[in-house]
Amino acid sequence: MSLEEQINADIKAAMLAKESAKLEALRAVKSAILLLKTSADGSAPDAELKALQKMVKQRKETAEIYTSQSRGDLAEVELFQAAIIEQYLPKQLSGAELEEQVKAILVAAGVSGAAEMGKAIGMVNKALAGKAEGKAIADMVKKLLT
Repeated sequence: MSLEEQINADIKAAMLAKESAKLEALRAVKSAILLLKTSADGSAPDAELKALQKMVKQRKETAEIYTSQSRGDLAEVELFQAAIIEQYLPKQLSGAELEEQVKAILVAAGVSGAAEMGKAIGMVNKALAGKAEGKAIADMVKKLLT
């Protein structure tokens, strides 16, 4: 079952269960997928994955802003939506798993110094696409190369 079909089925289930908050998040995902299908970037194999990651990141950043402005009620909504969207993403690597895989990739590529950091971050991002956030990957590569 494709991601779009899964989202459509979950929208129907949320409508029947009258889960309005979940329905709102699912409709946002469906909208993003439909926009991707009509755009030039939509043909990329991992375009849906990247779009979902972007949506989660945006909601978490928005929640941080709301929290800093003492708007916990709005932050809670954003975090709930982020959690719903994350269900459609692959499982994220833990810190230890990320470090282990980054080390293996760096050793296999023969990267050893900070001078090759940009190249290393690009390779690791490509290898671990969808399994970890780009910022976490960059931080780990910097930590291991310095």
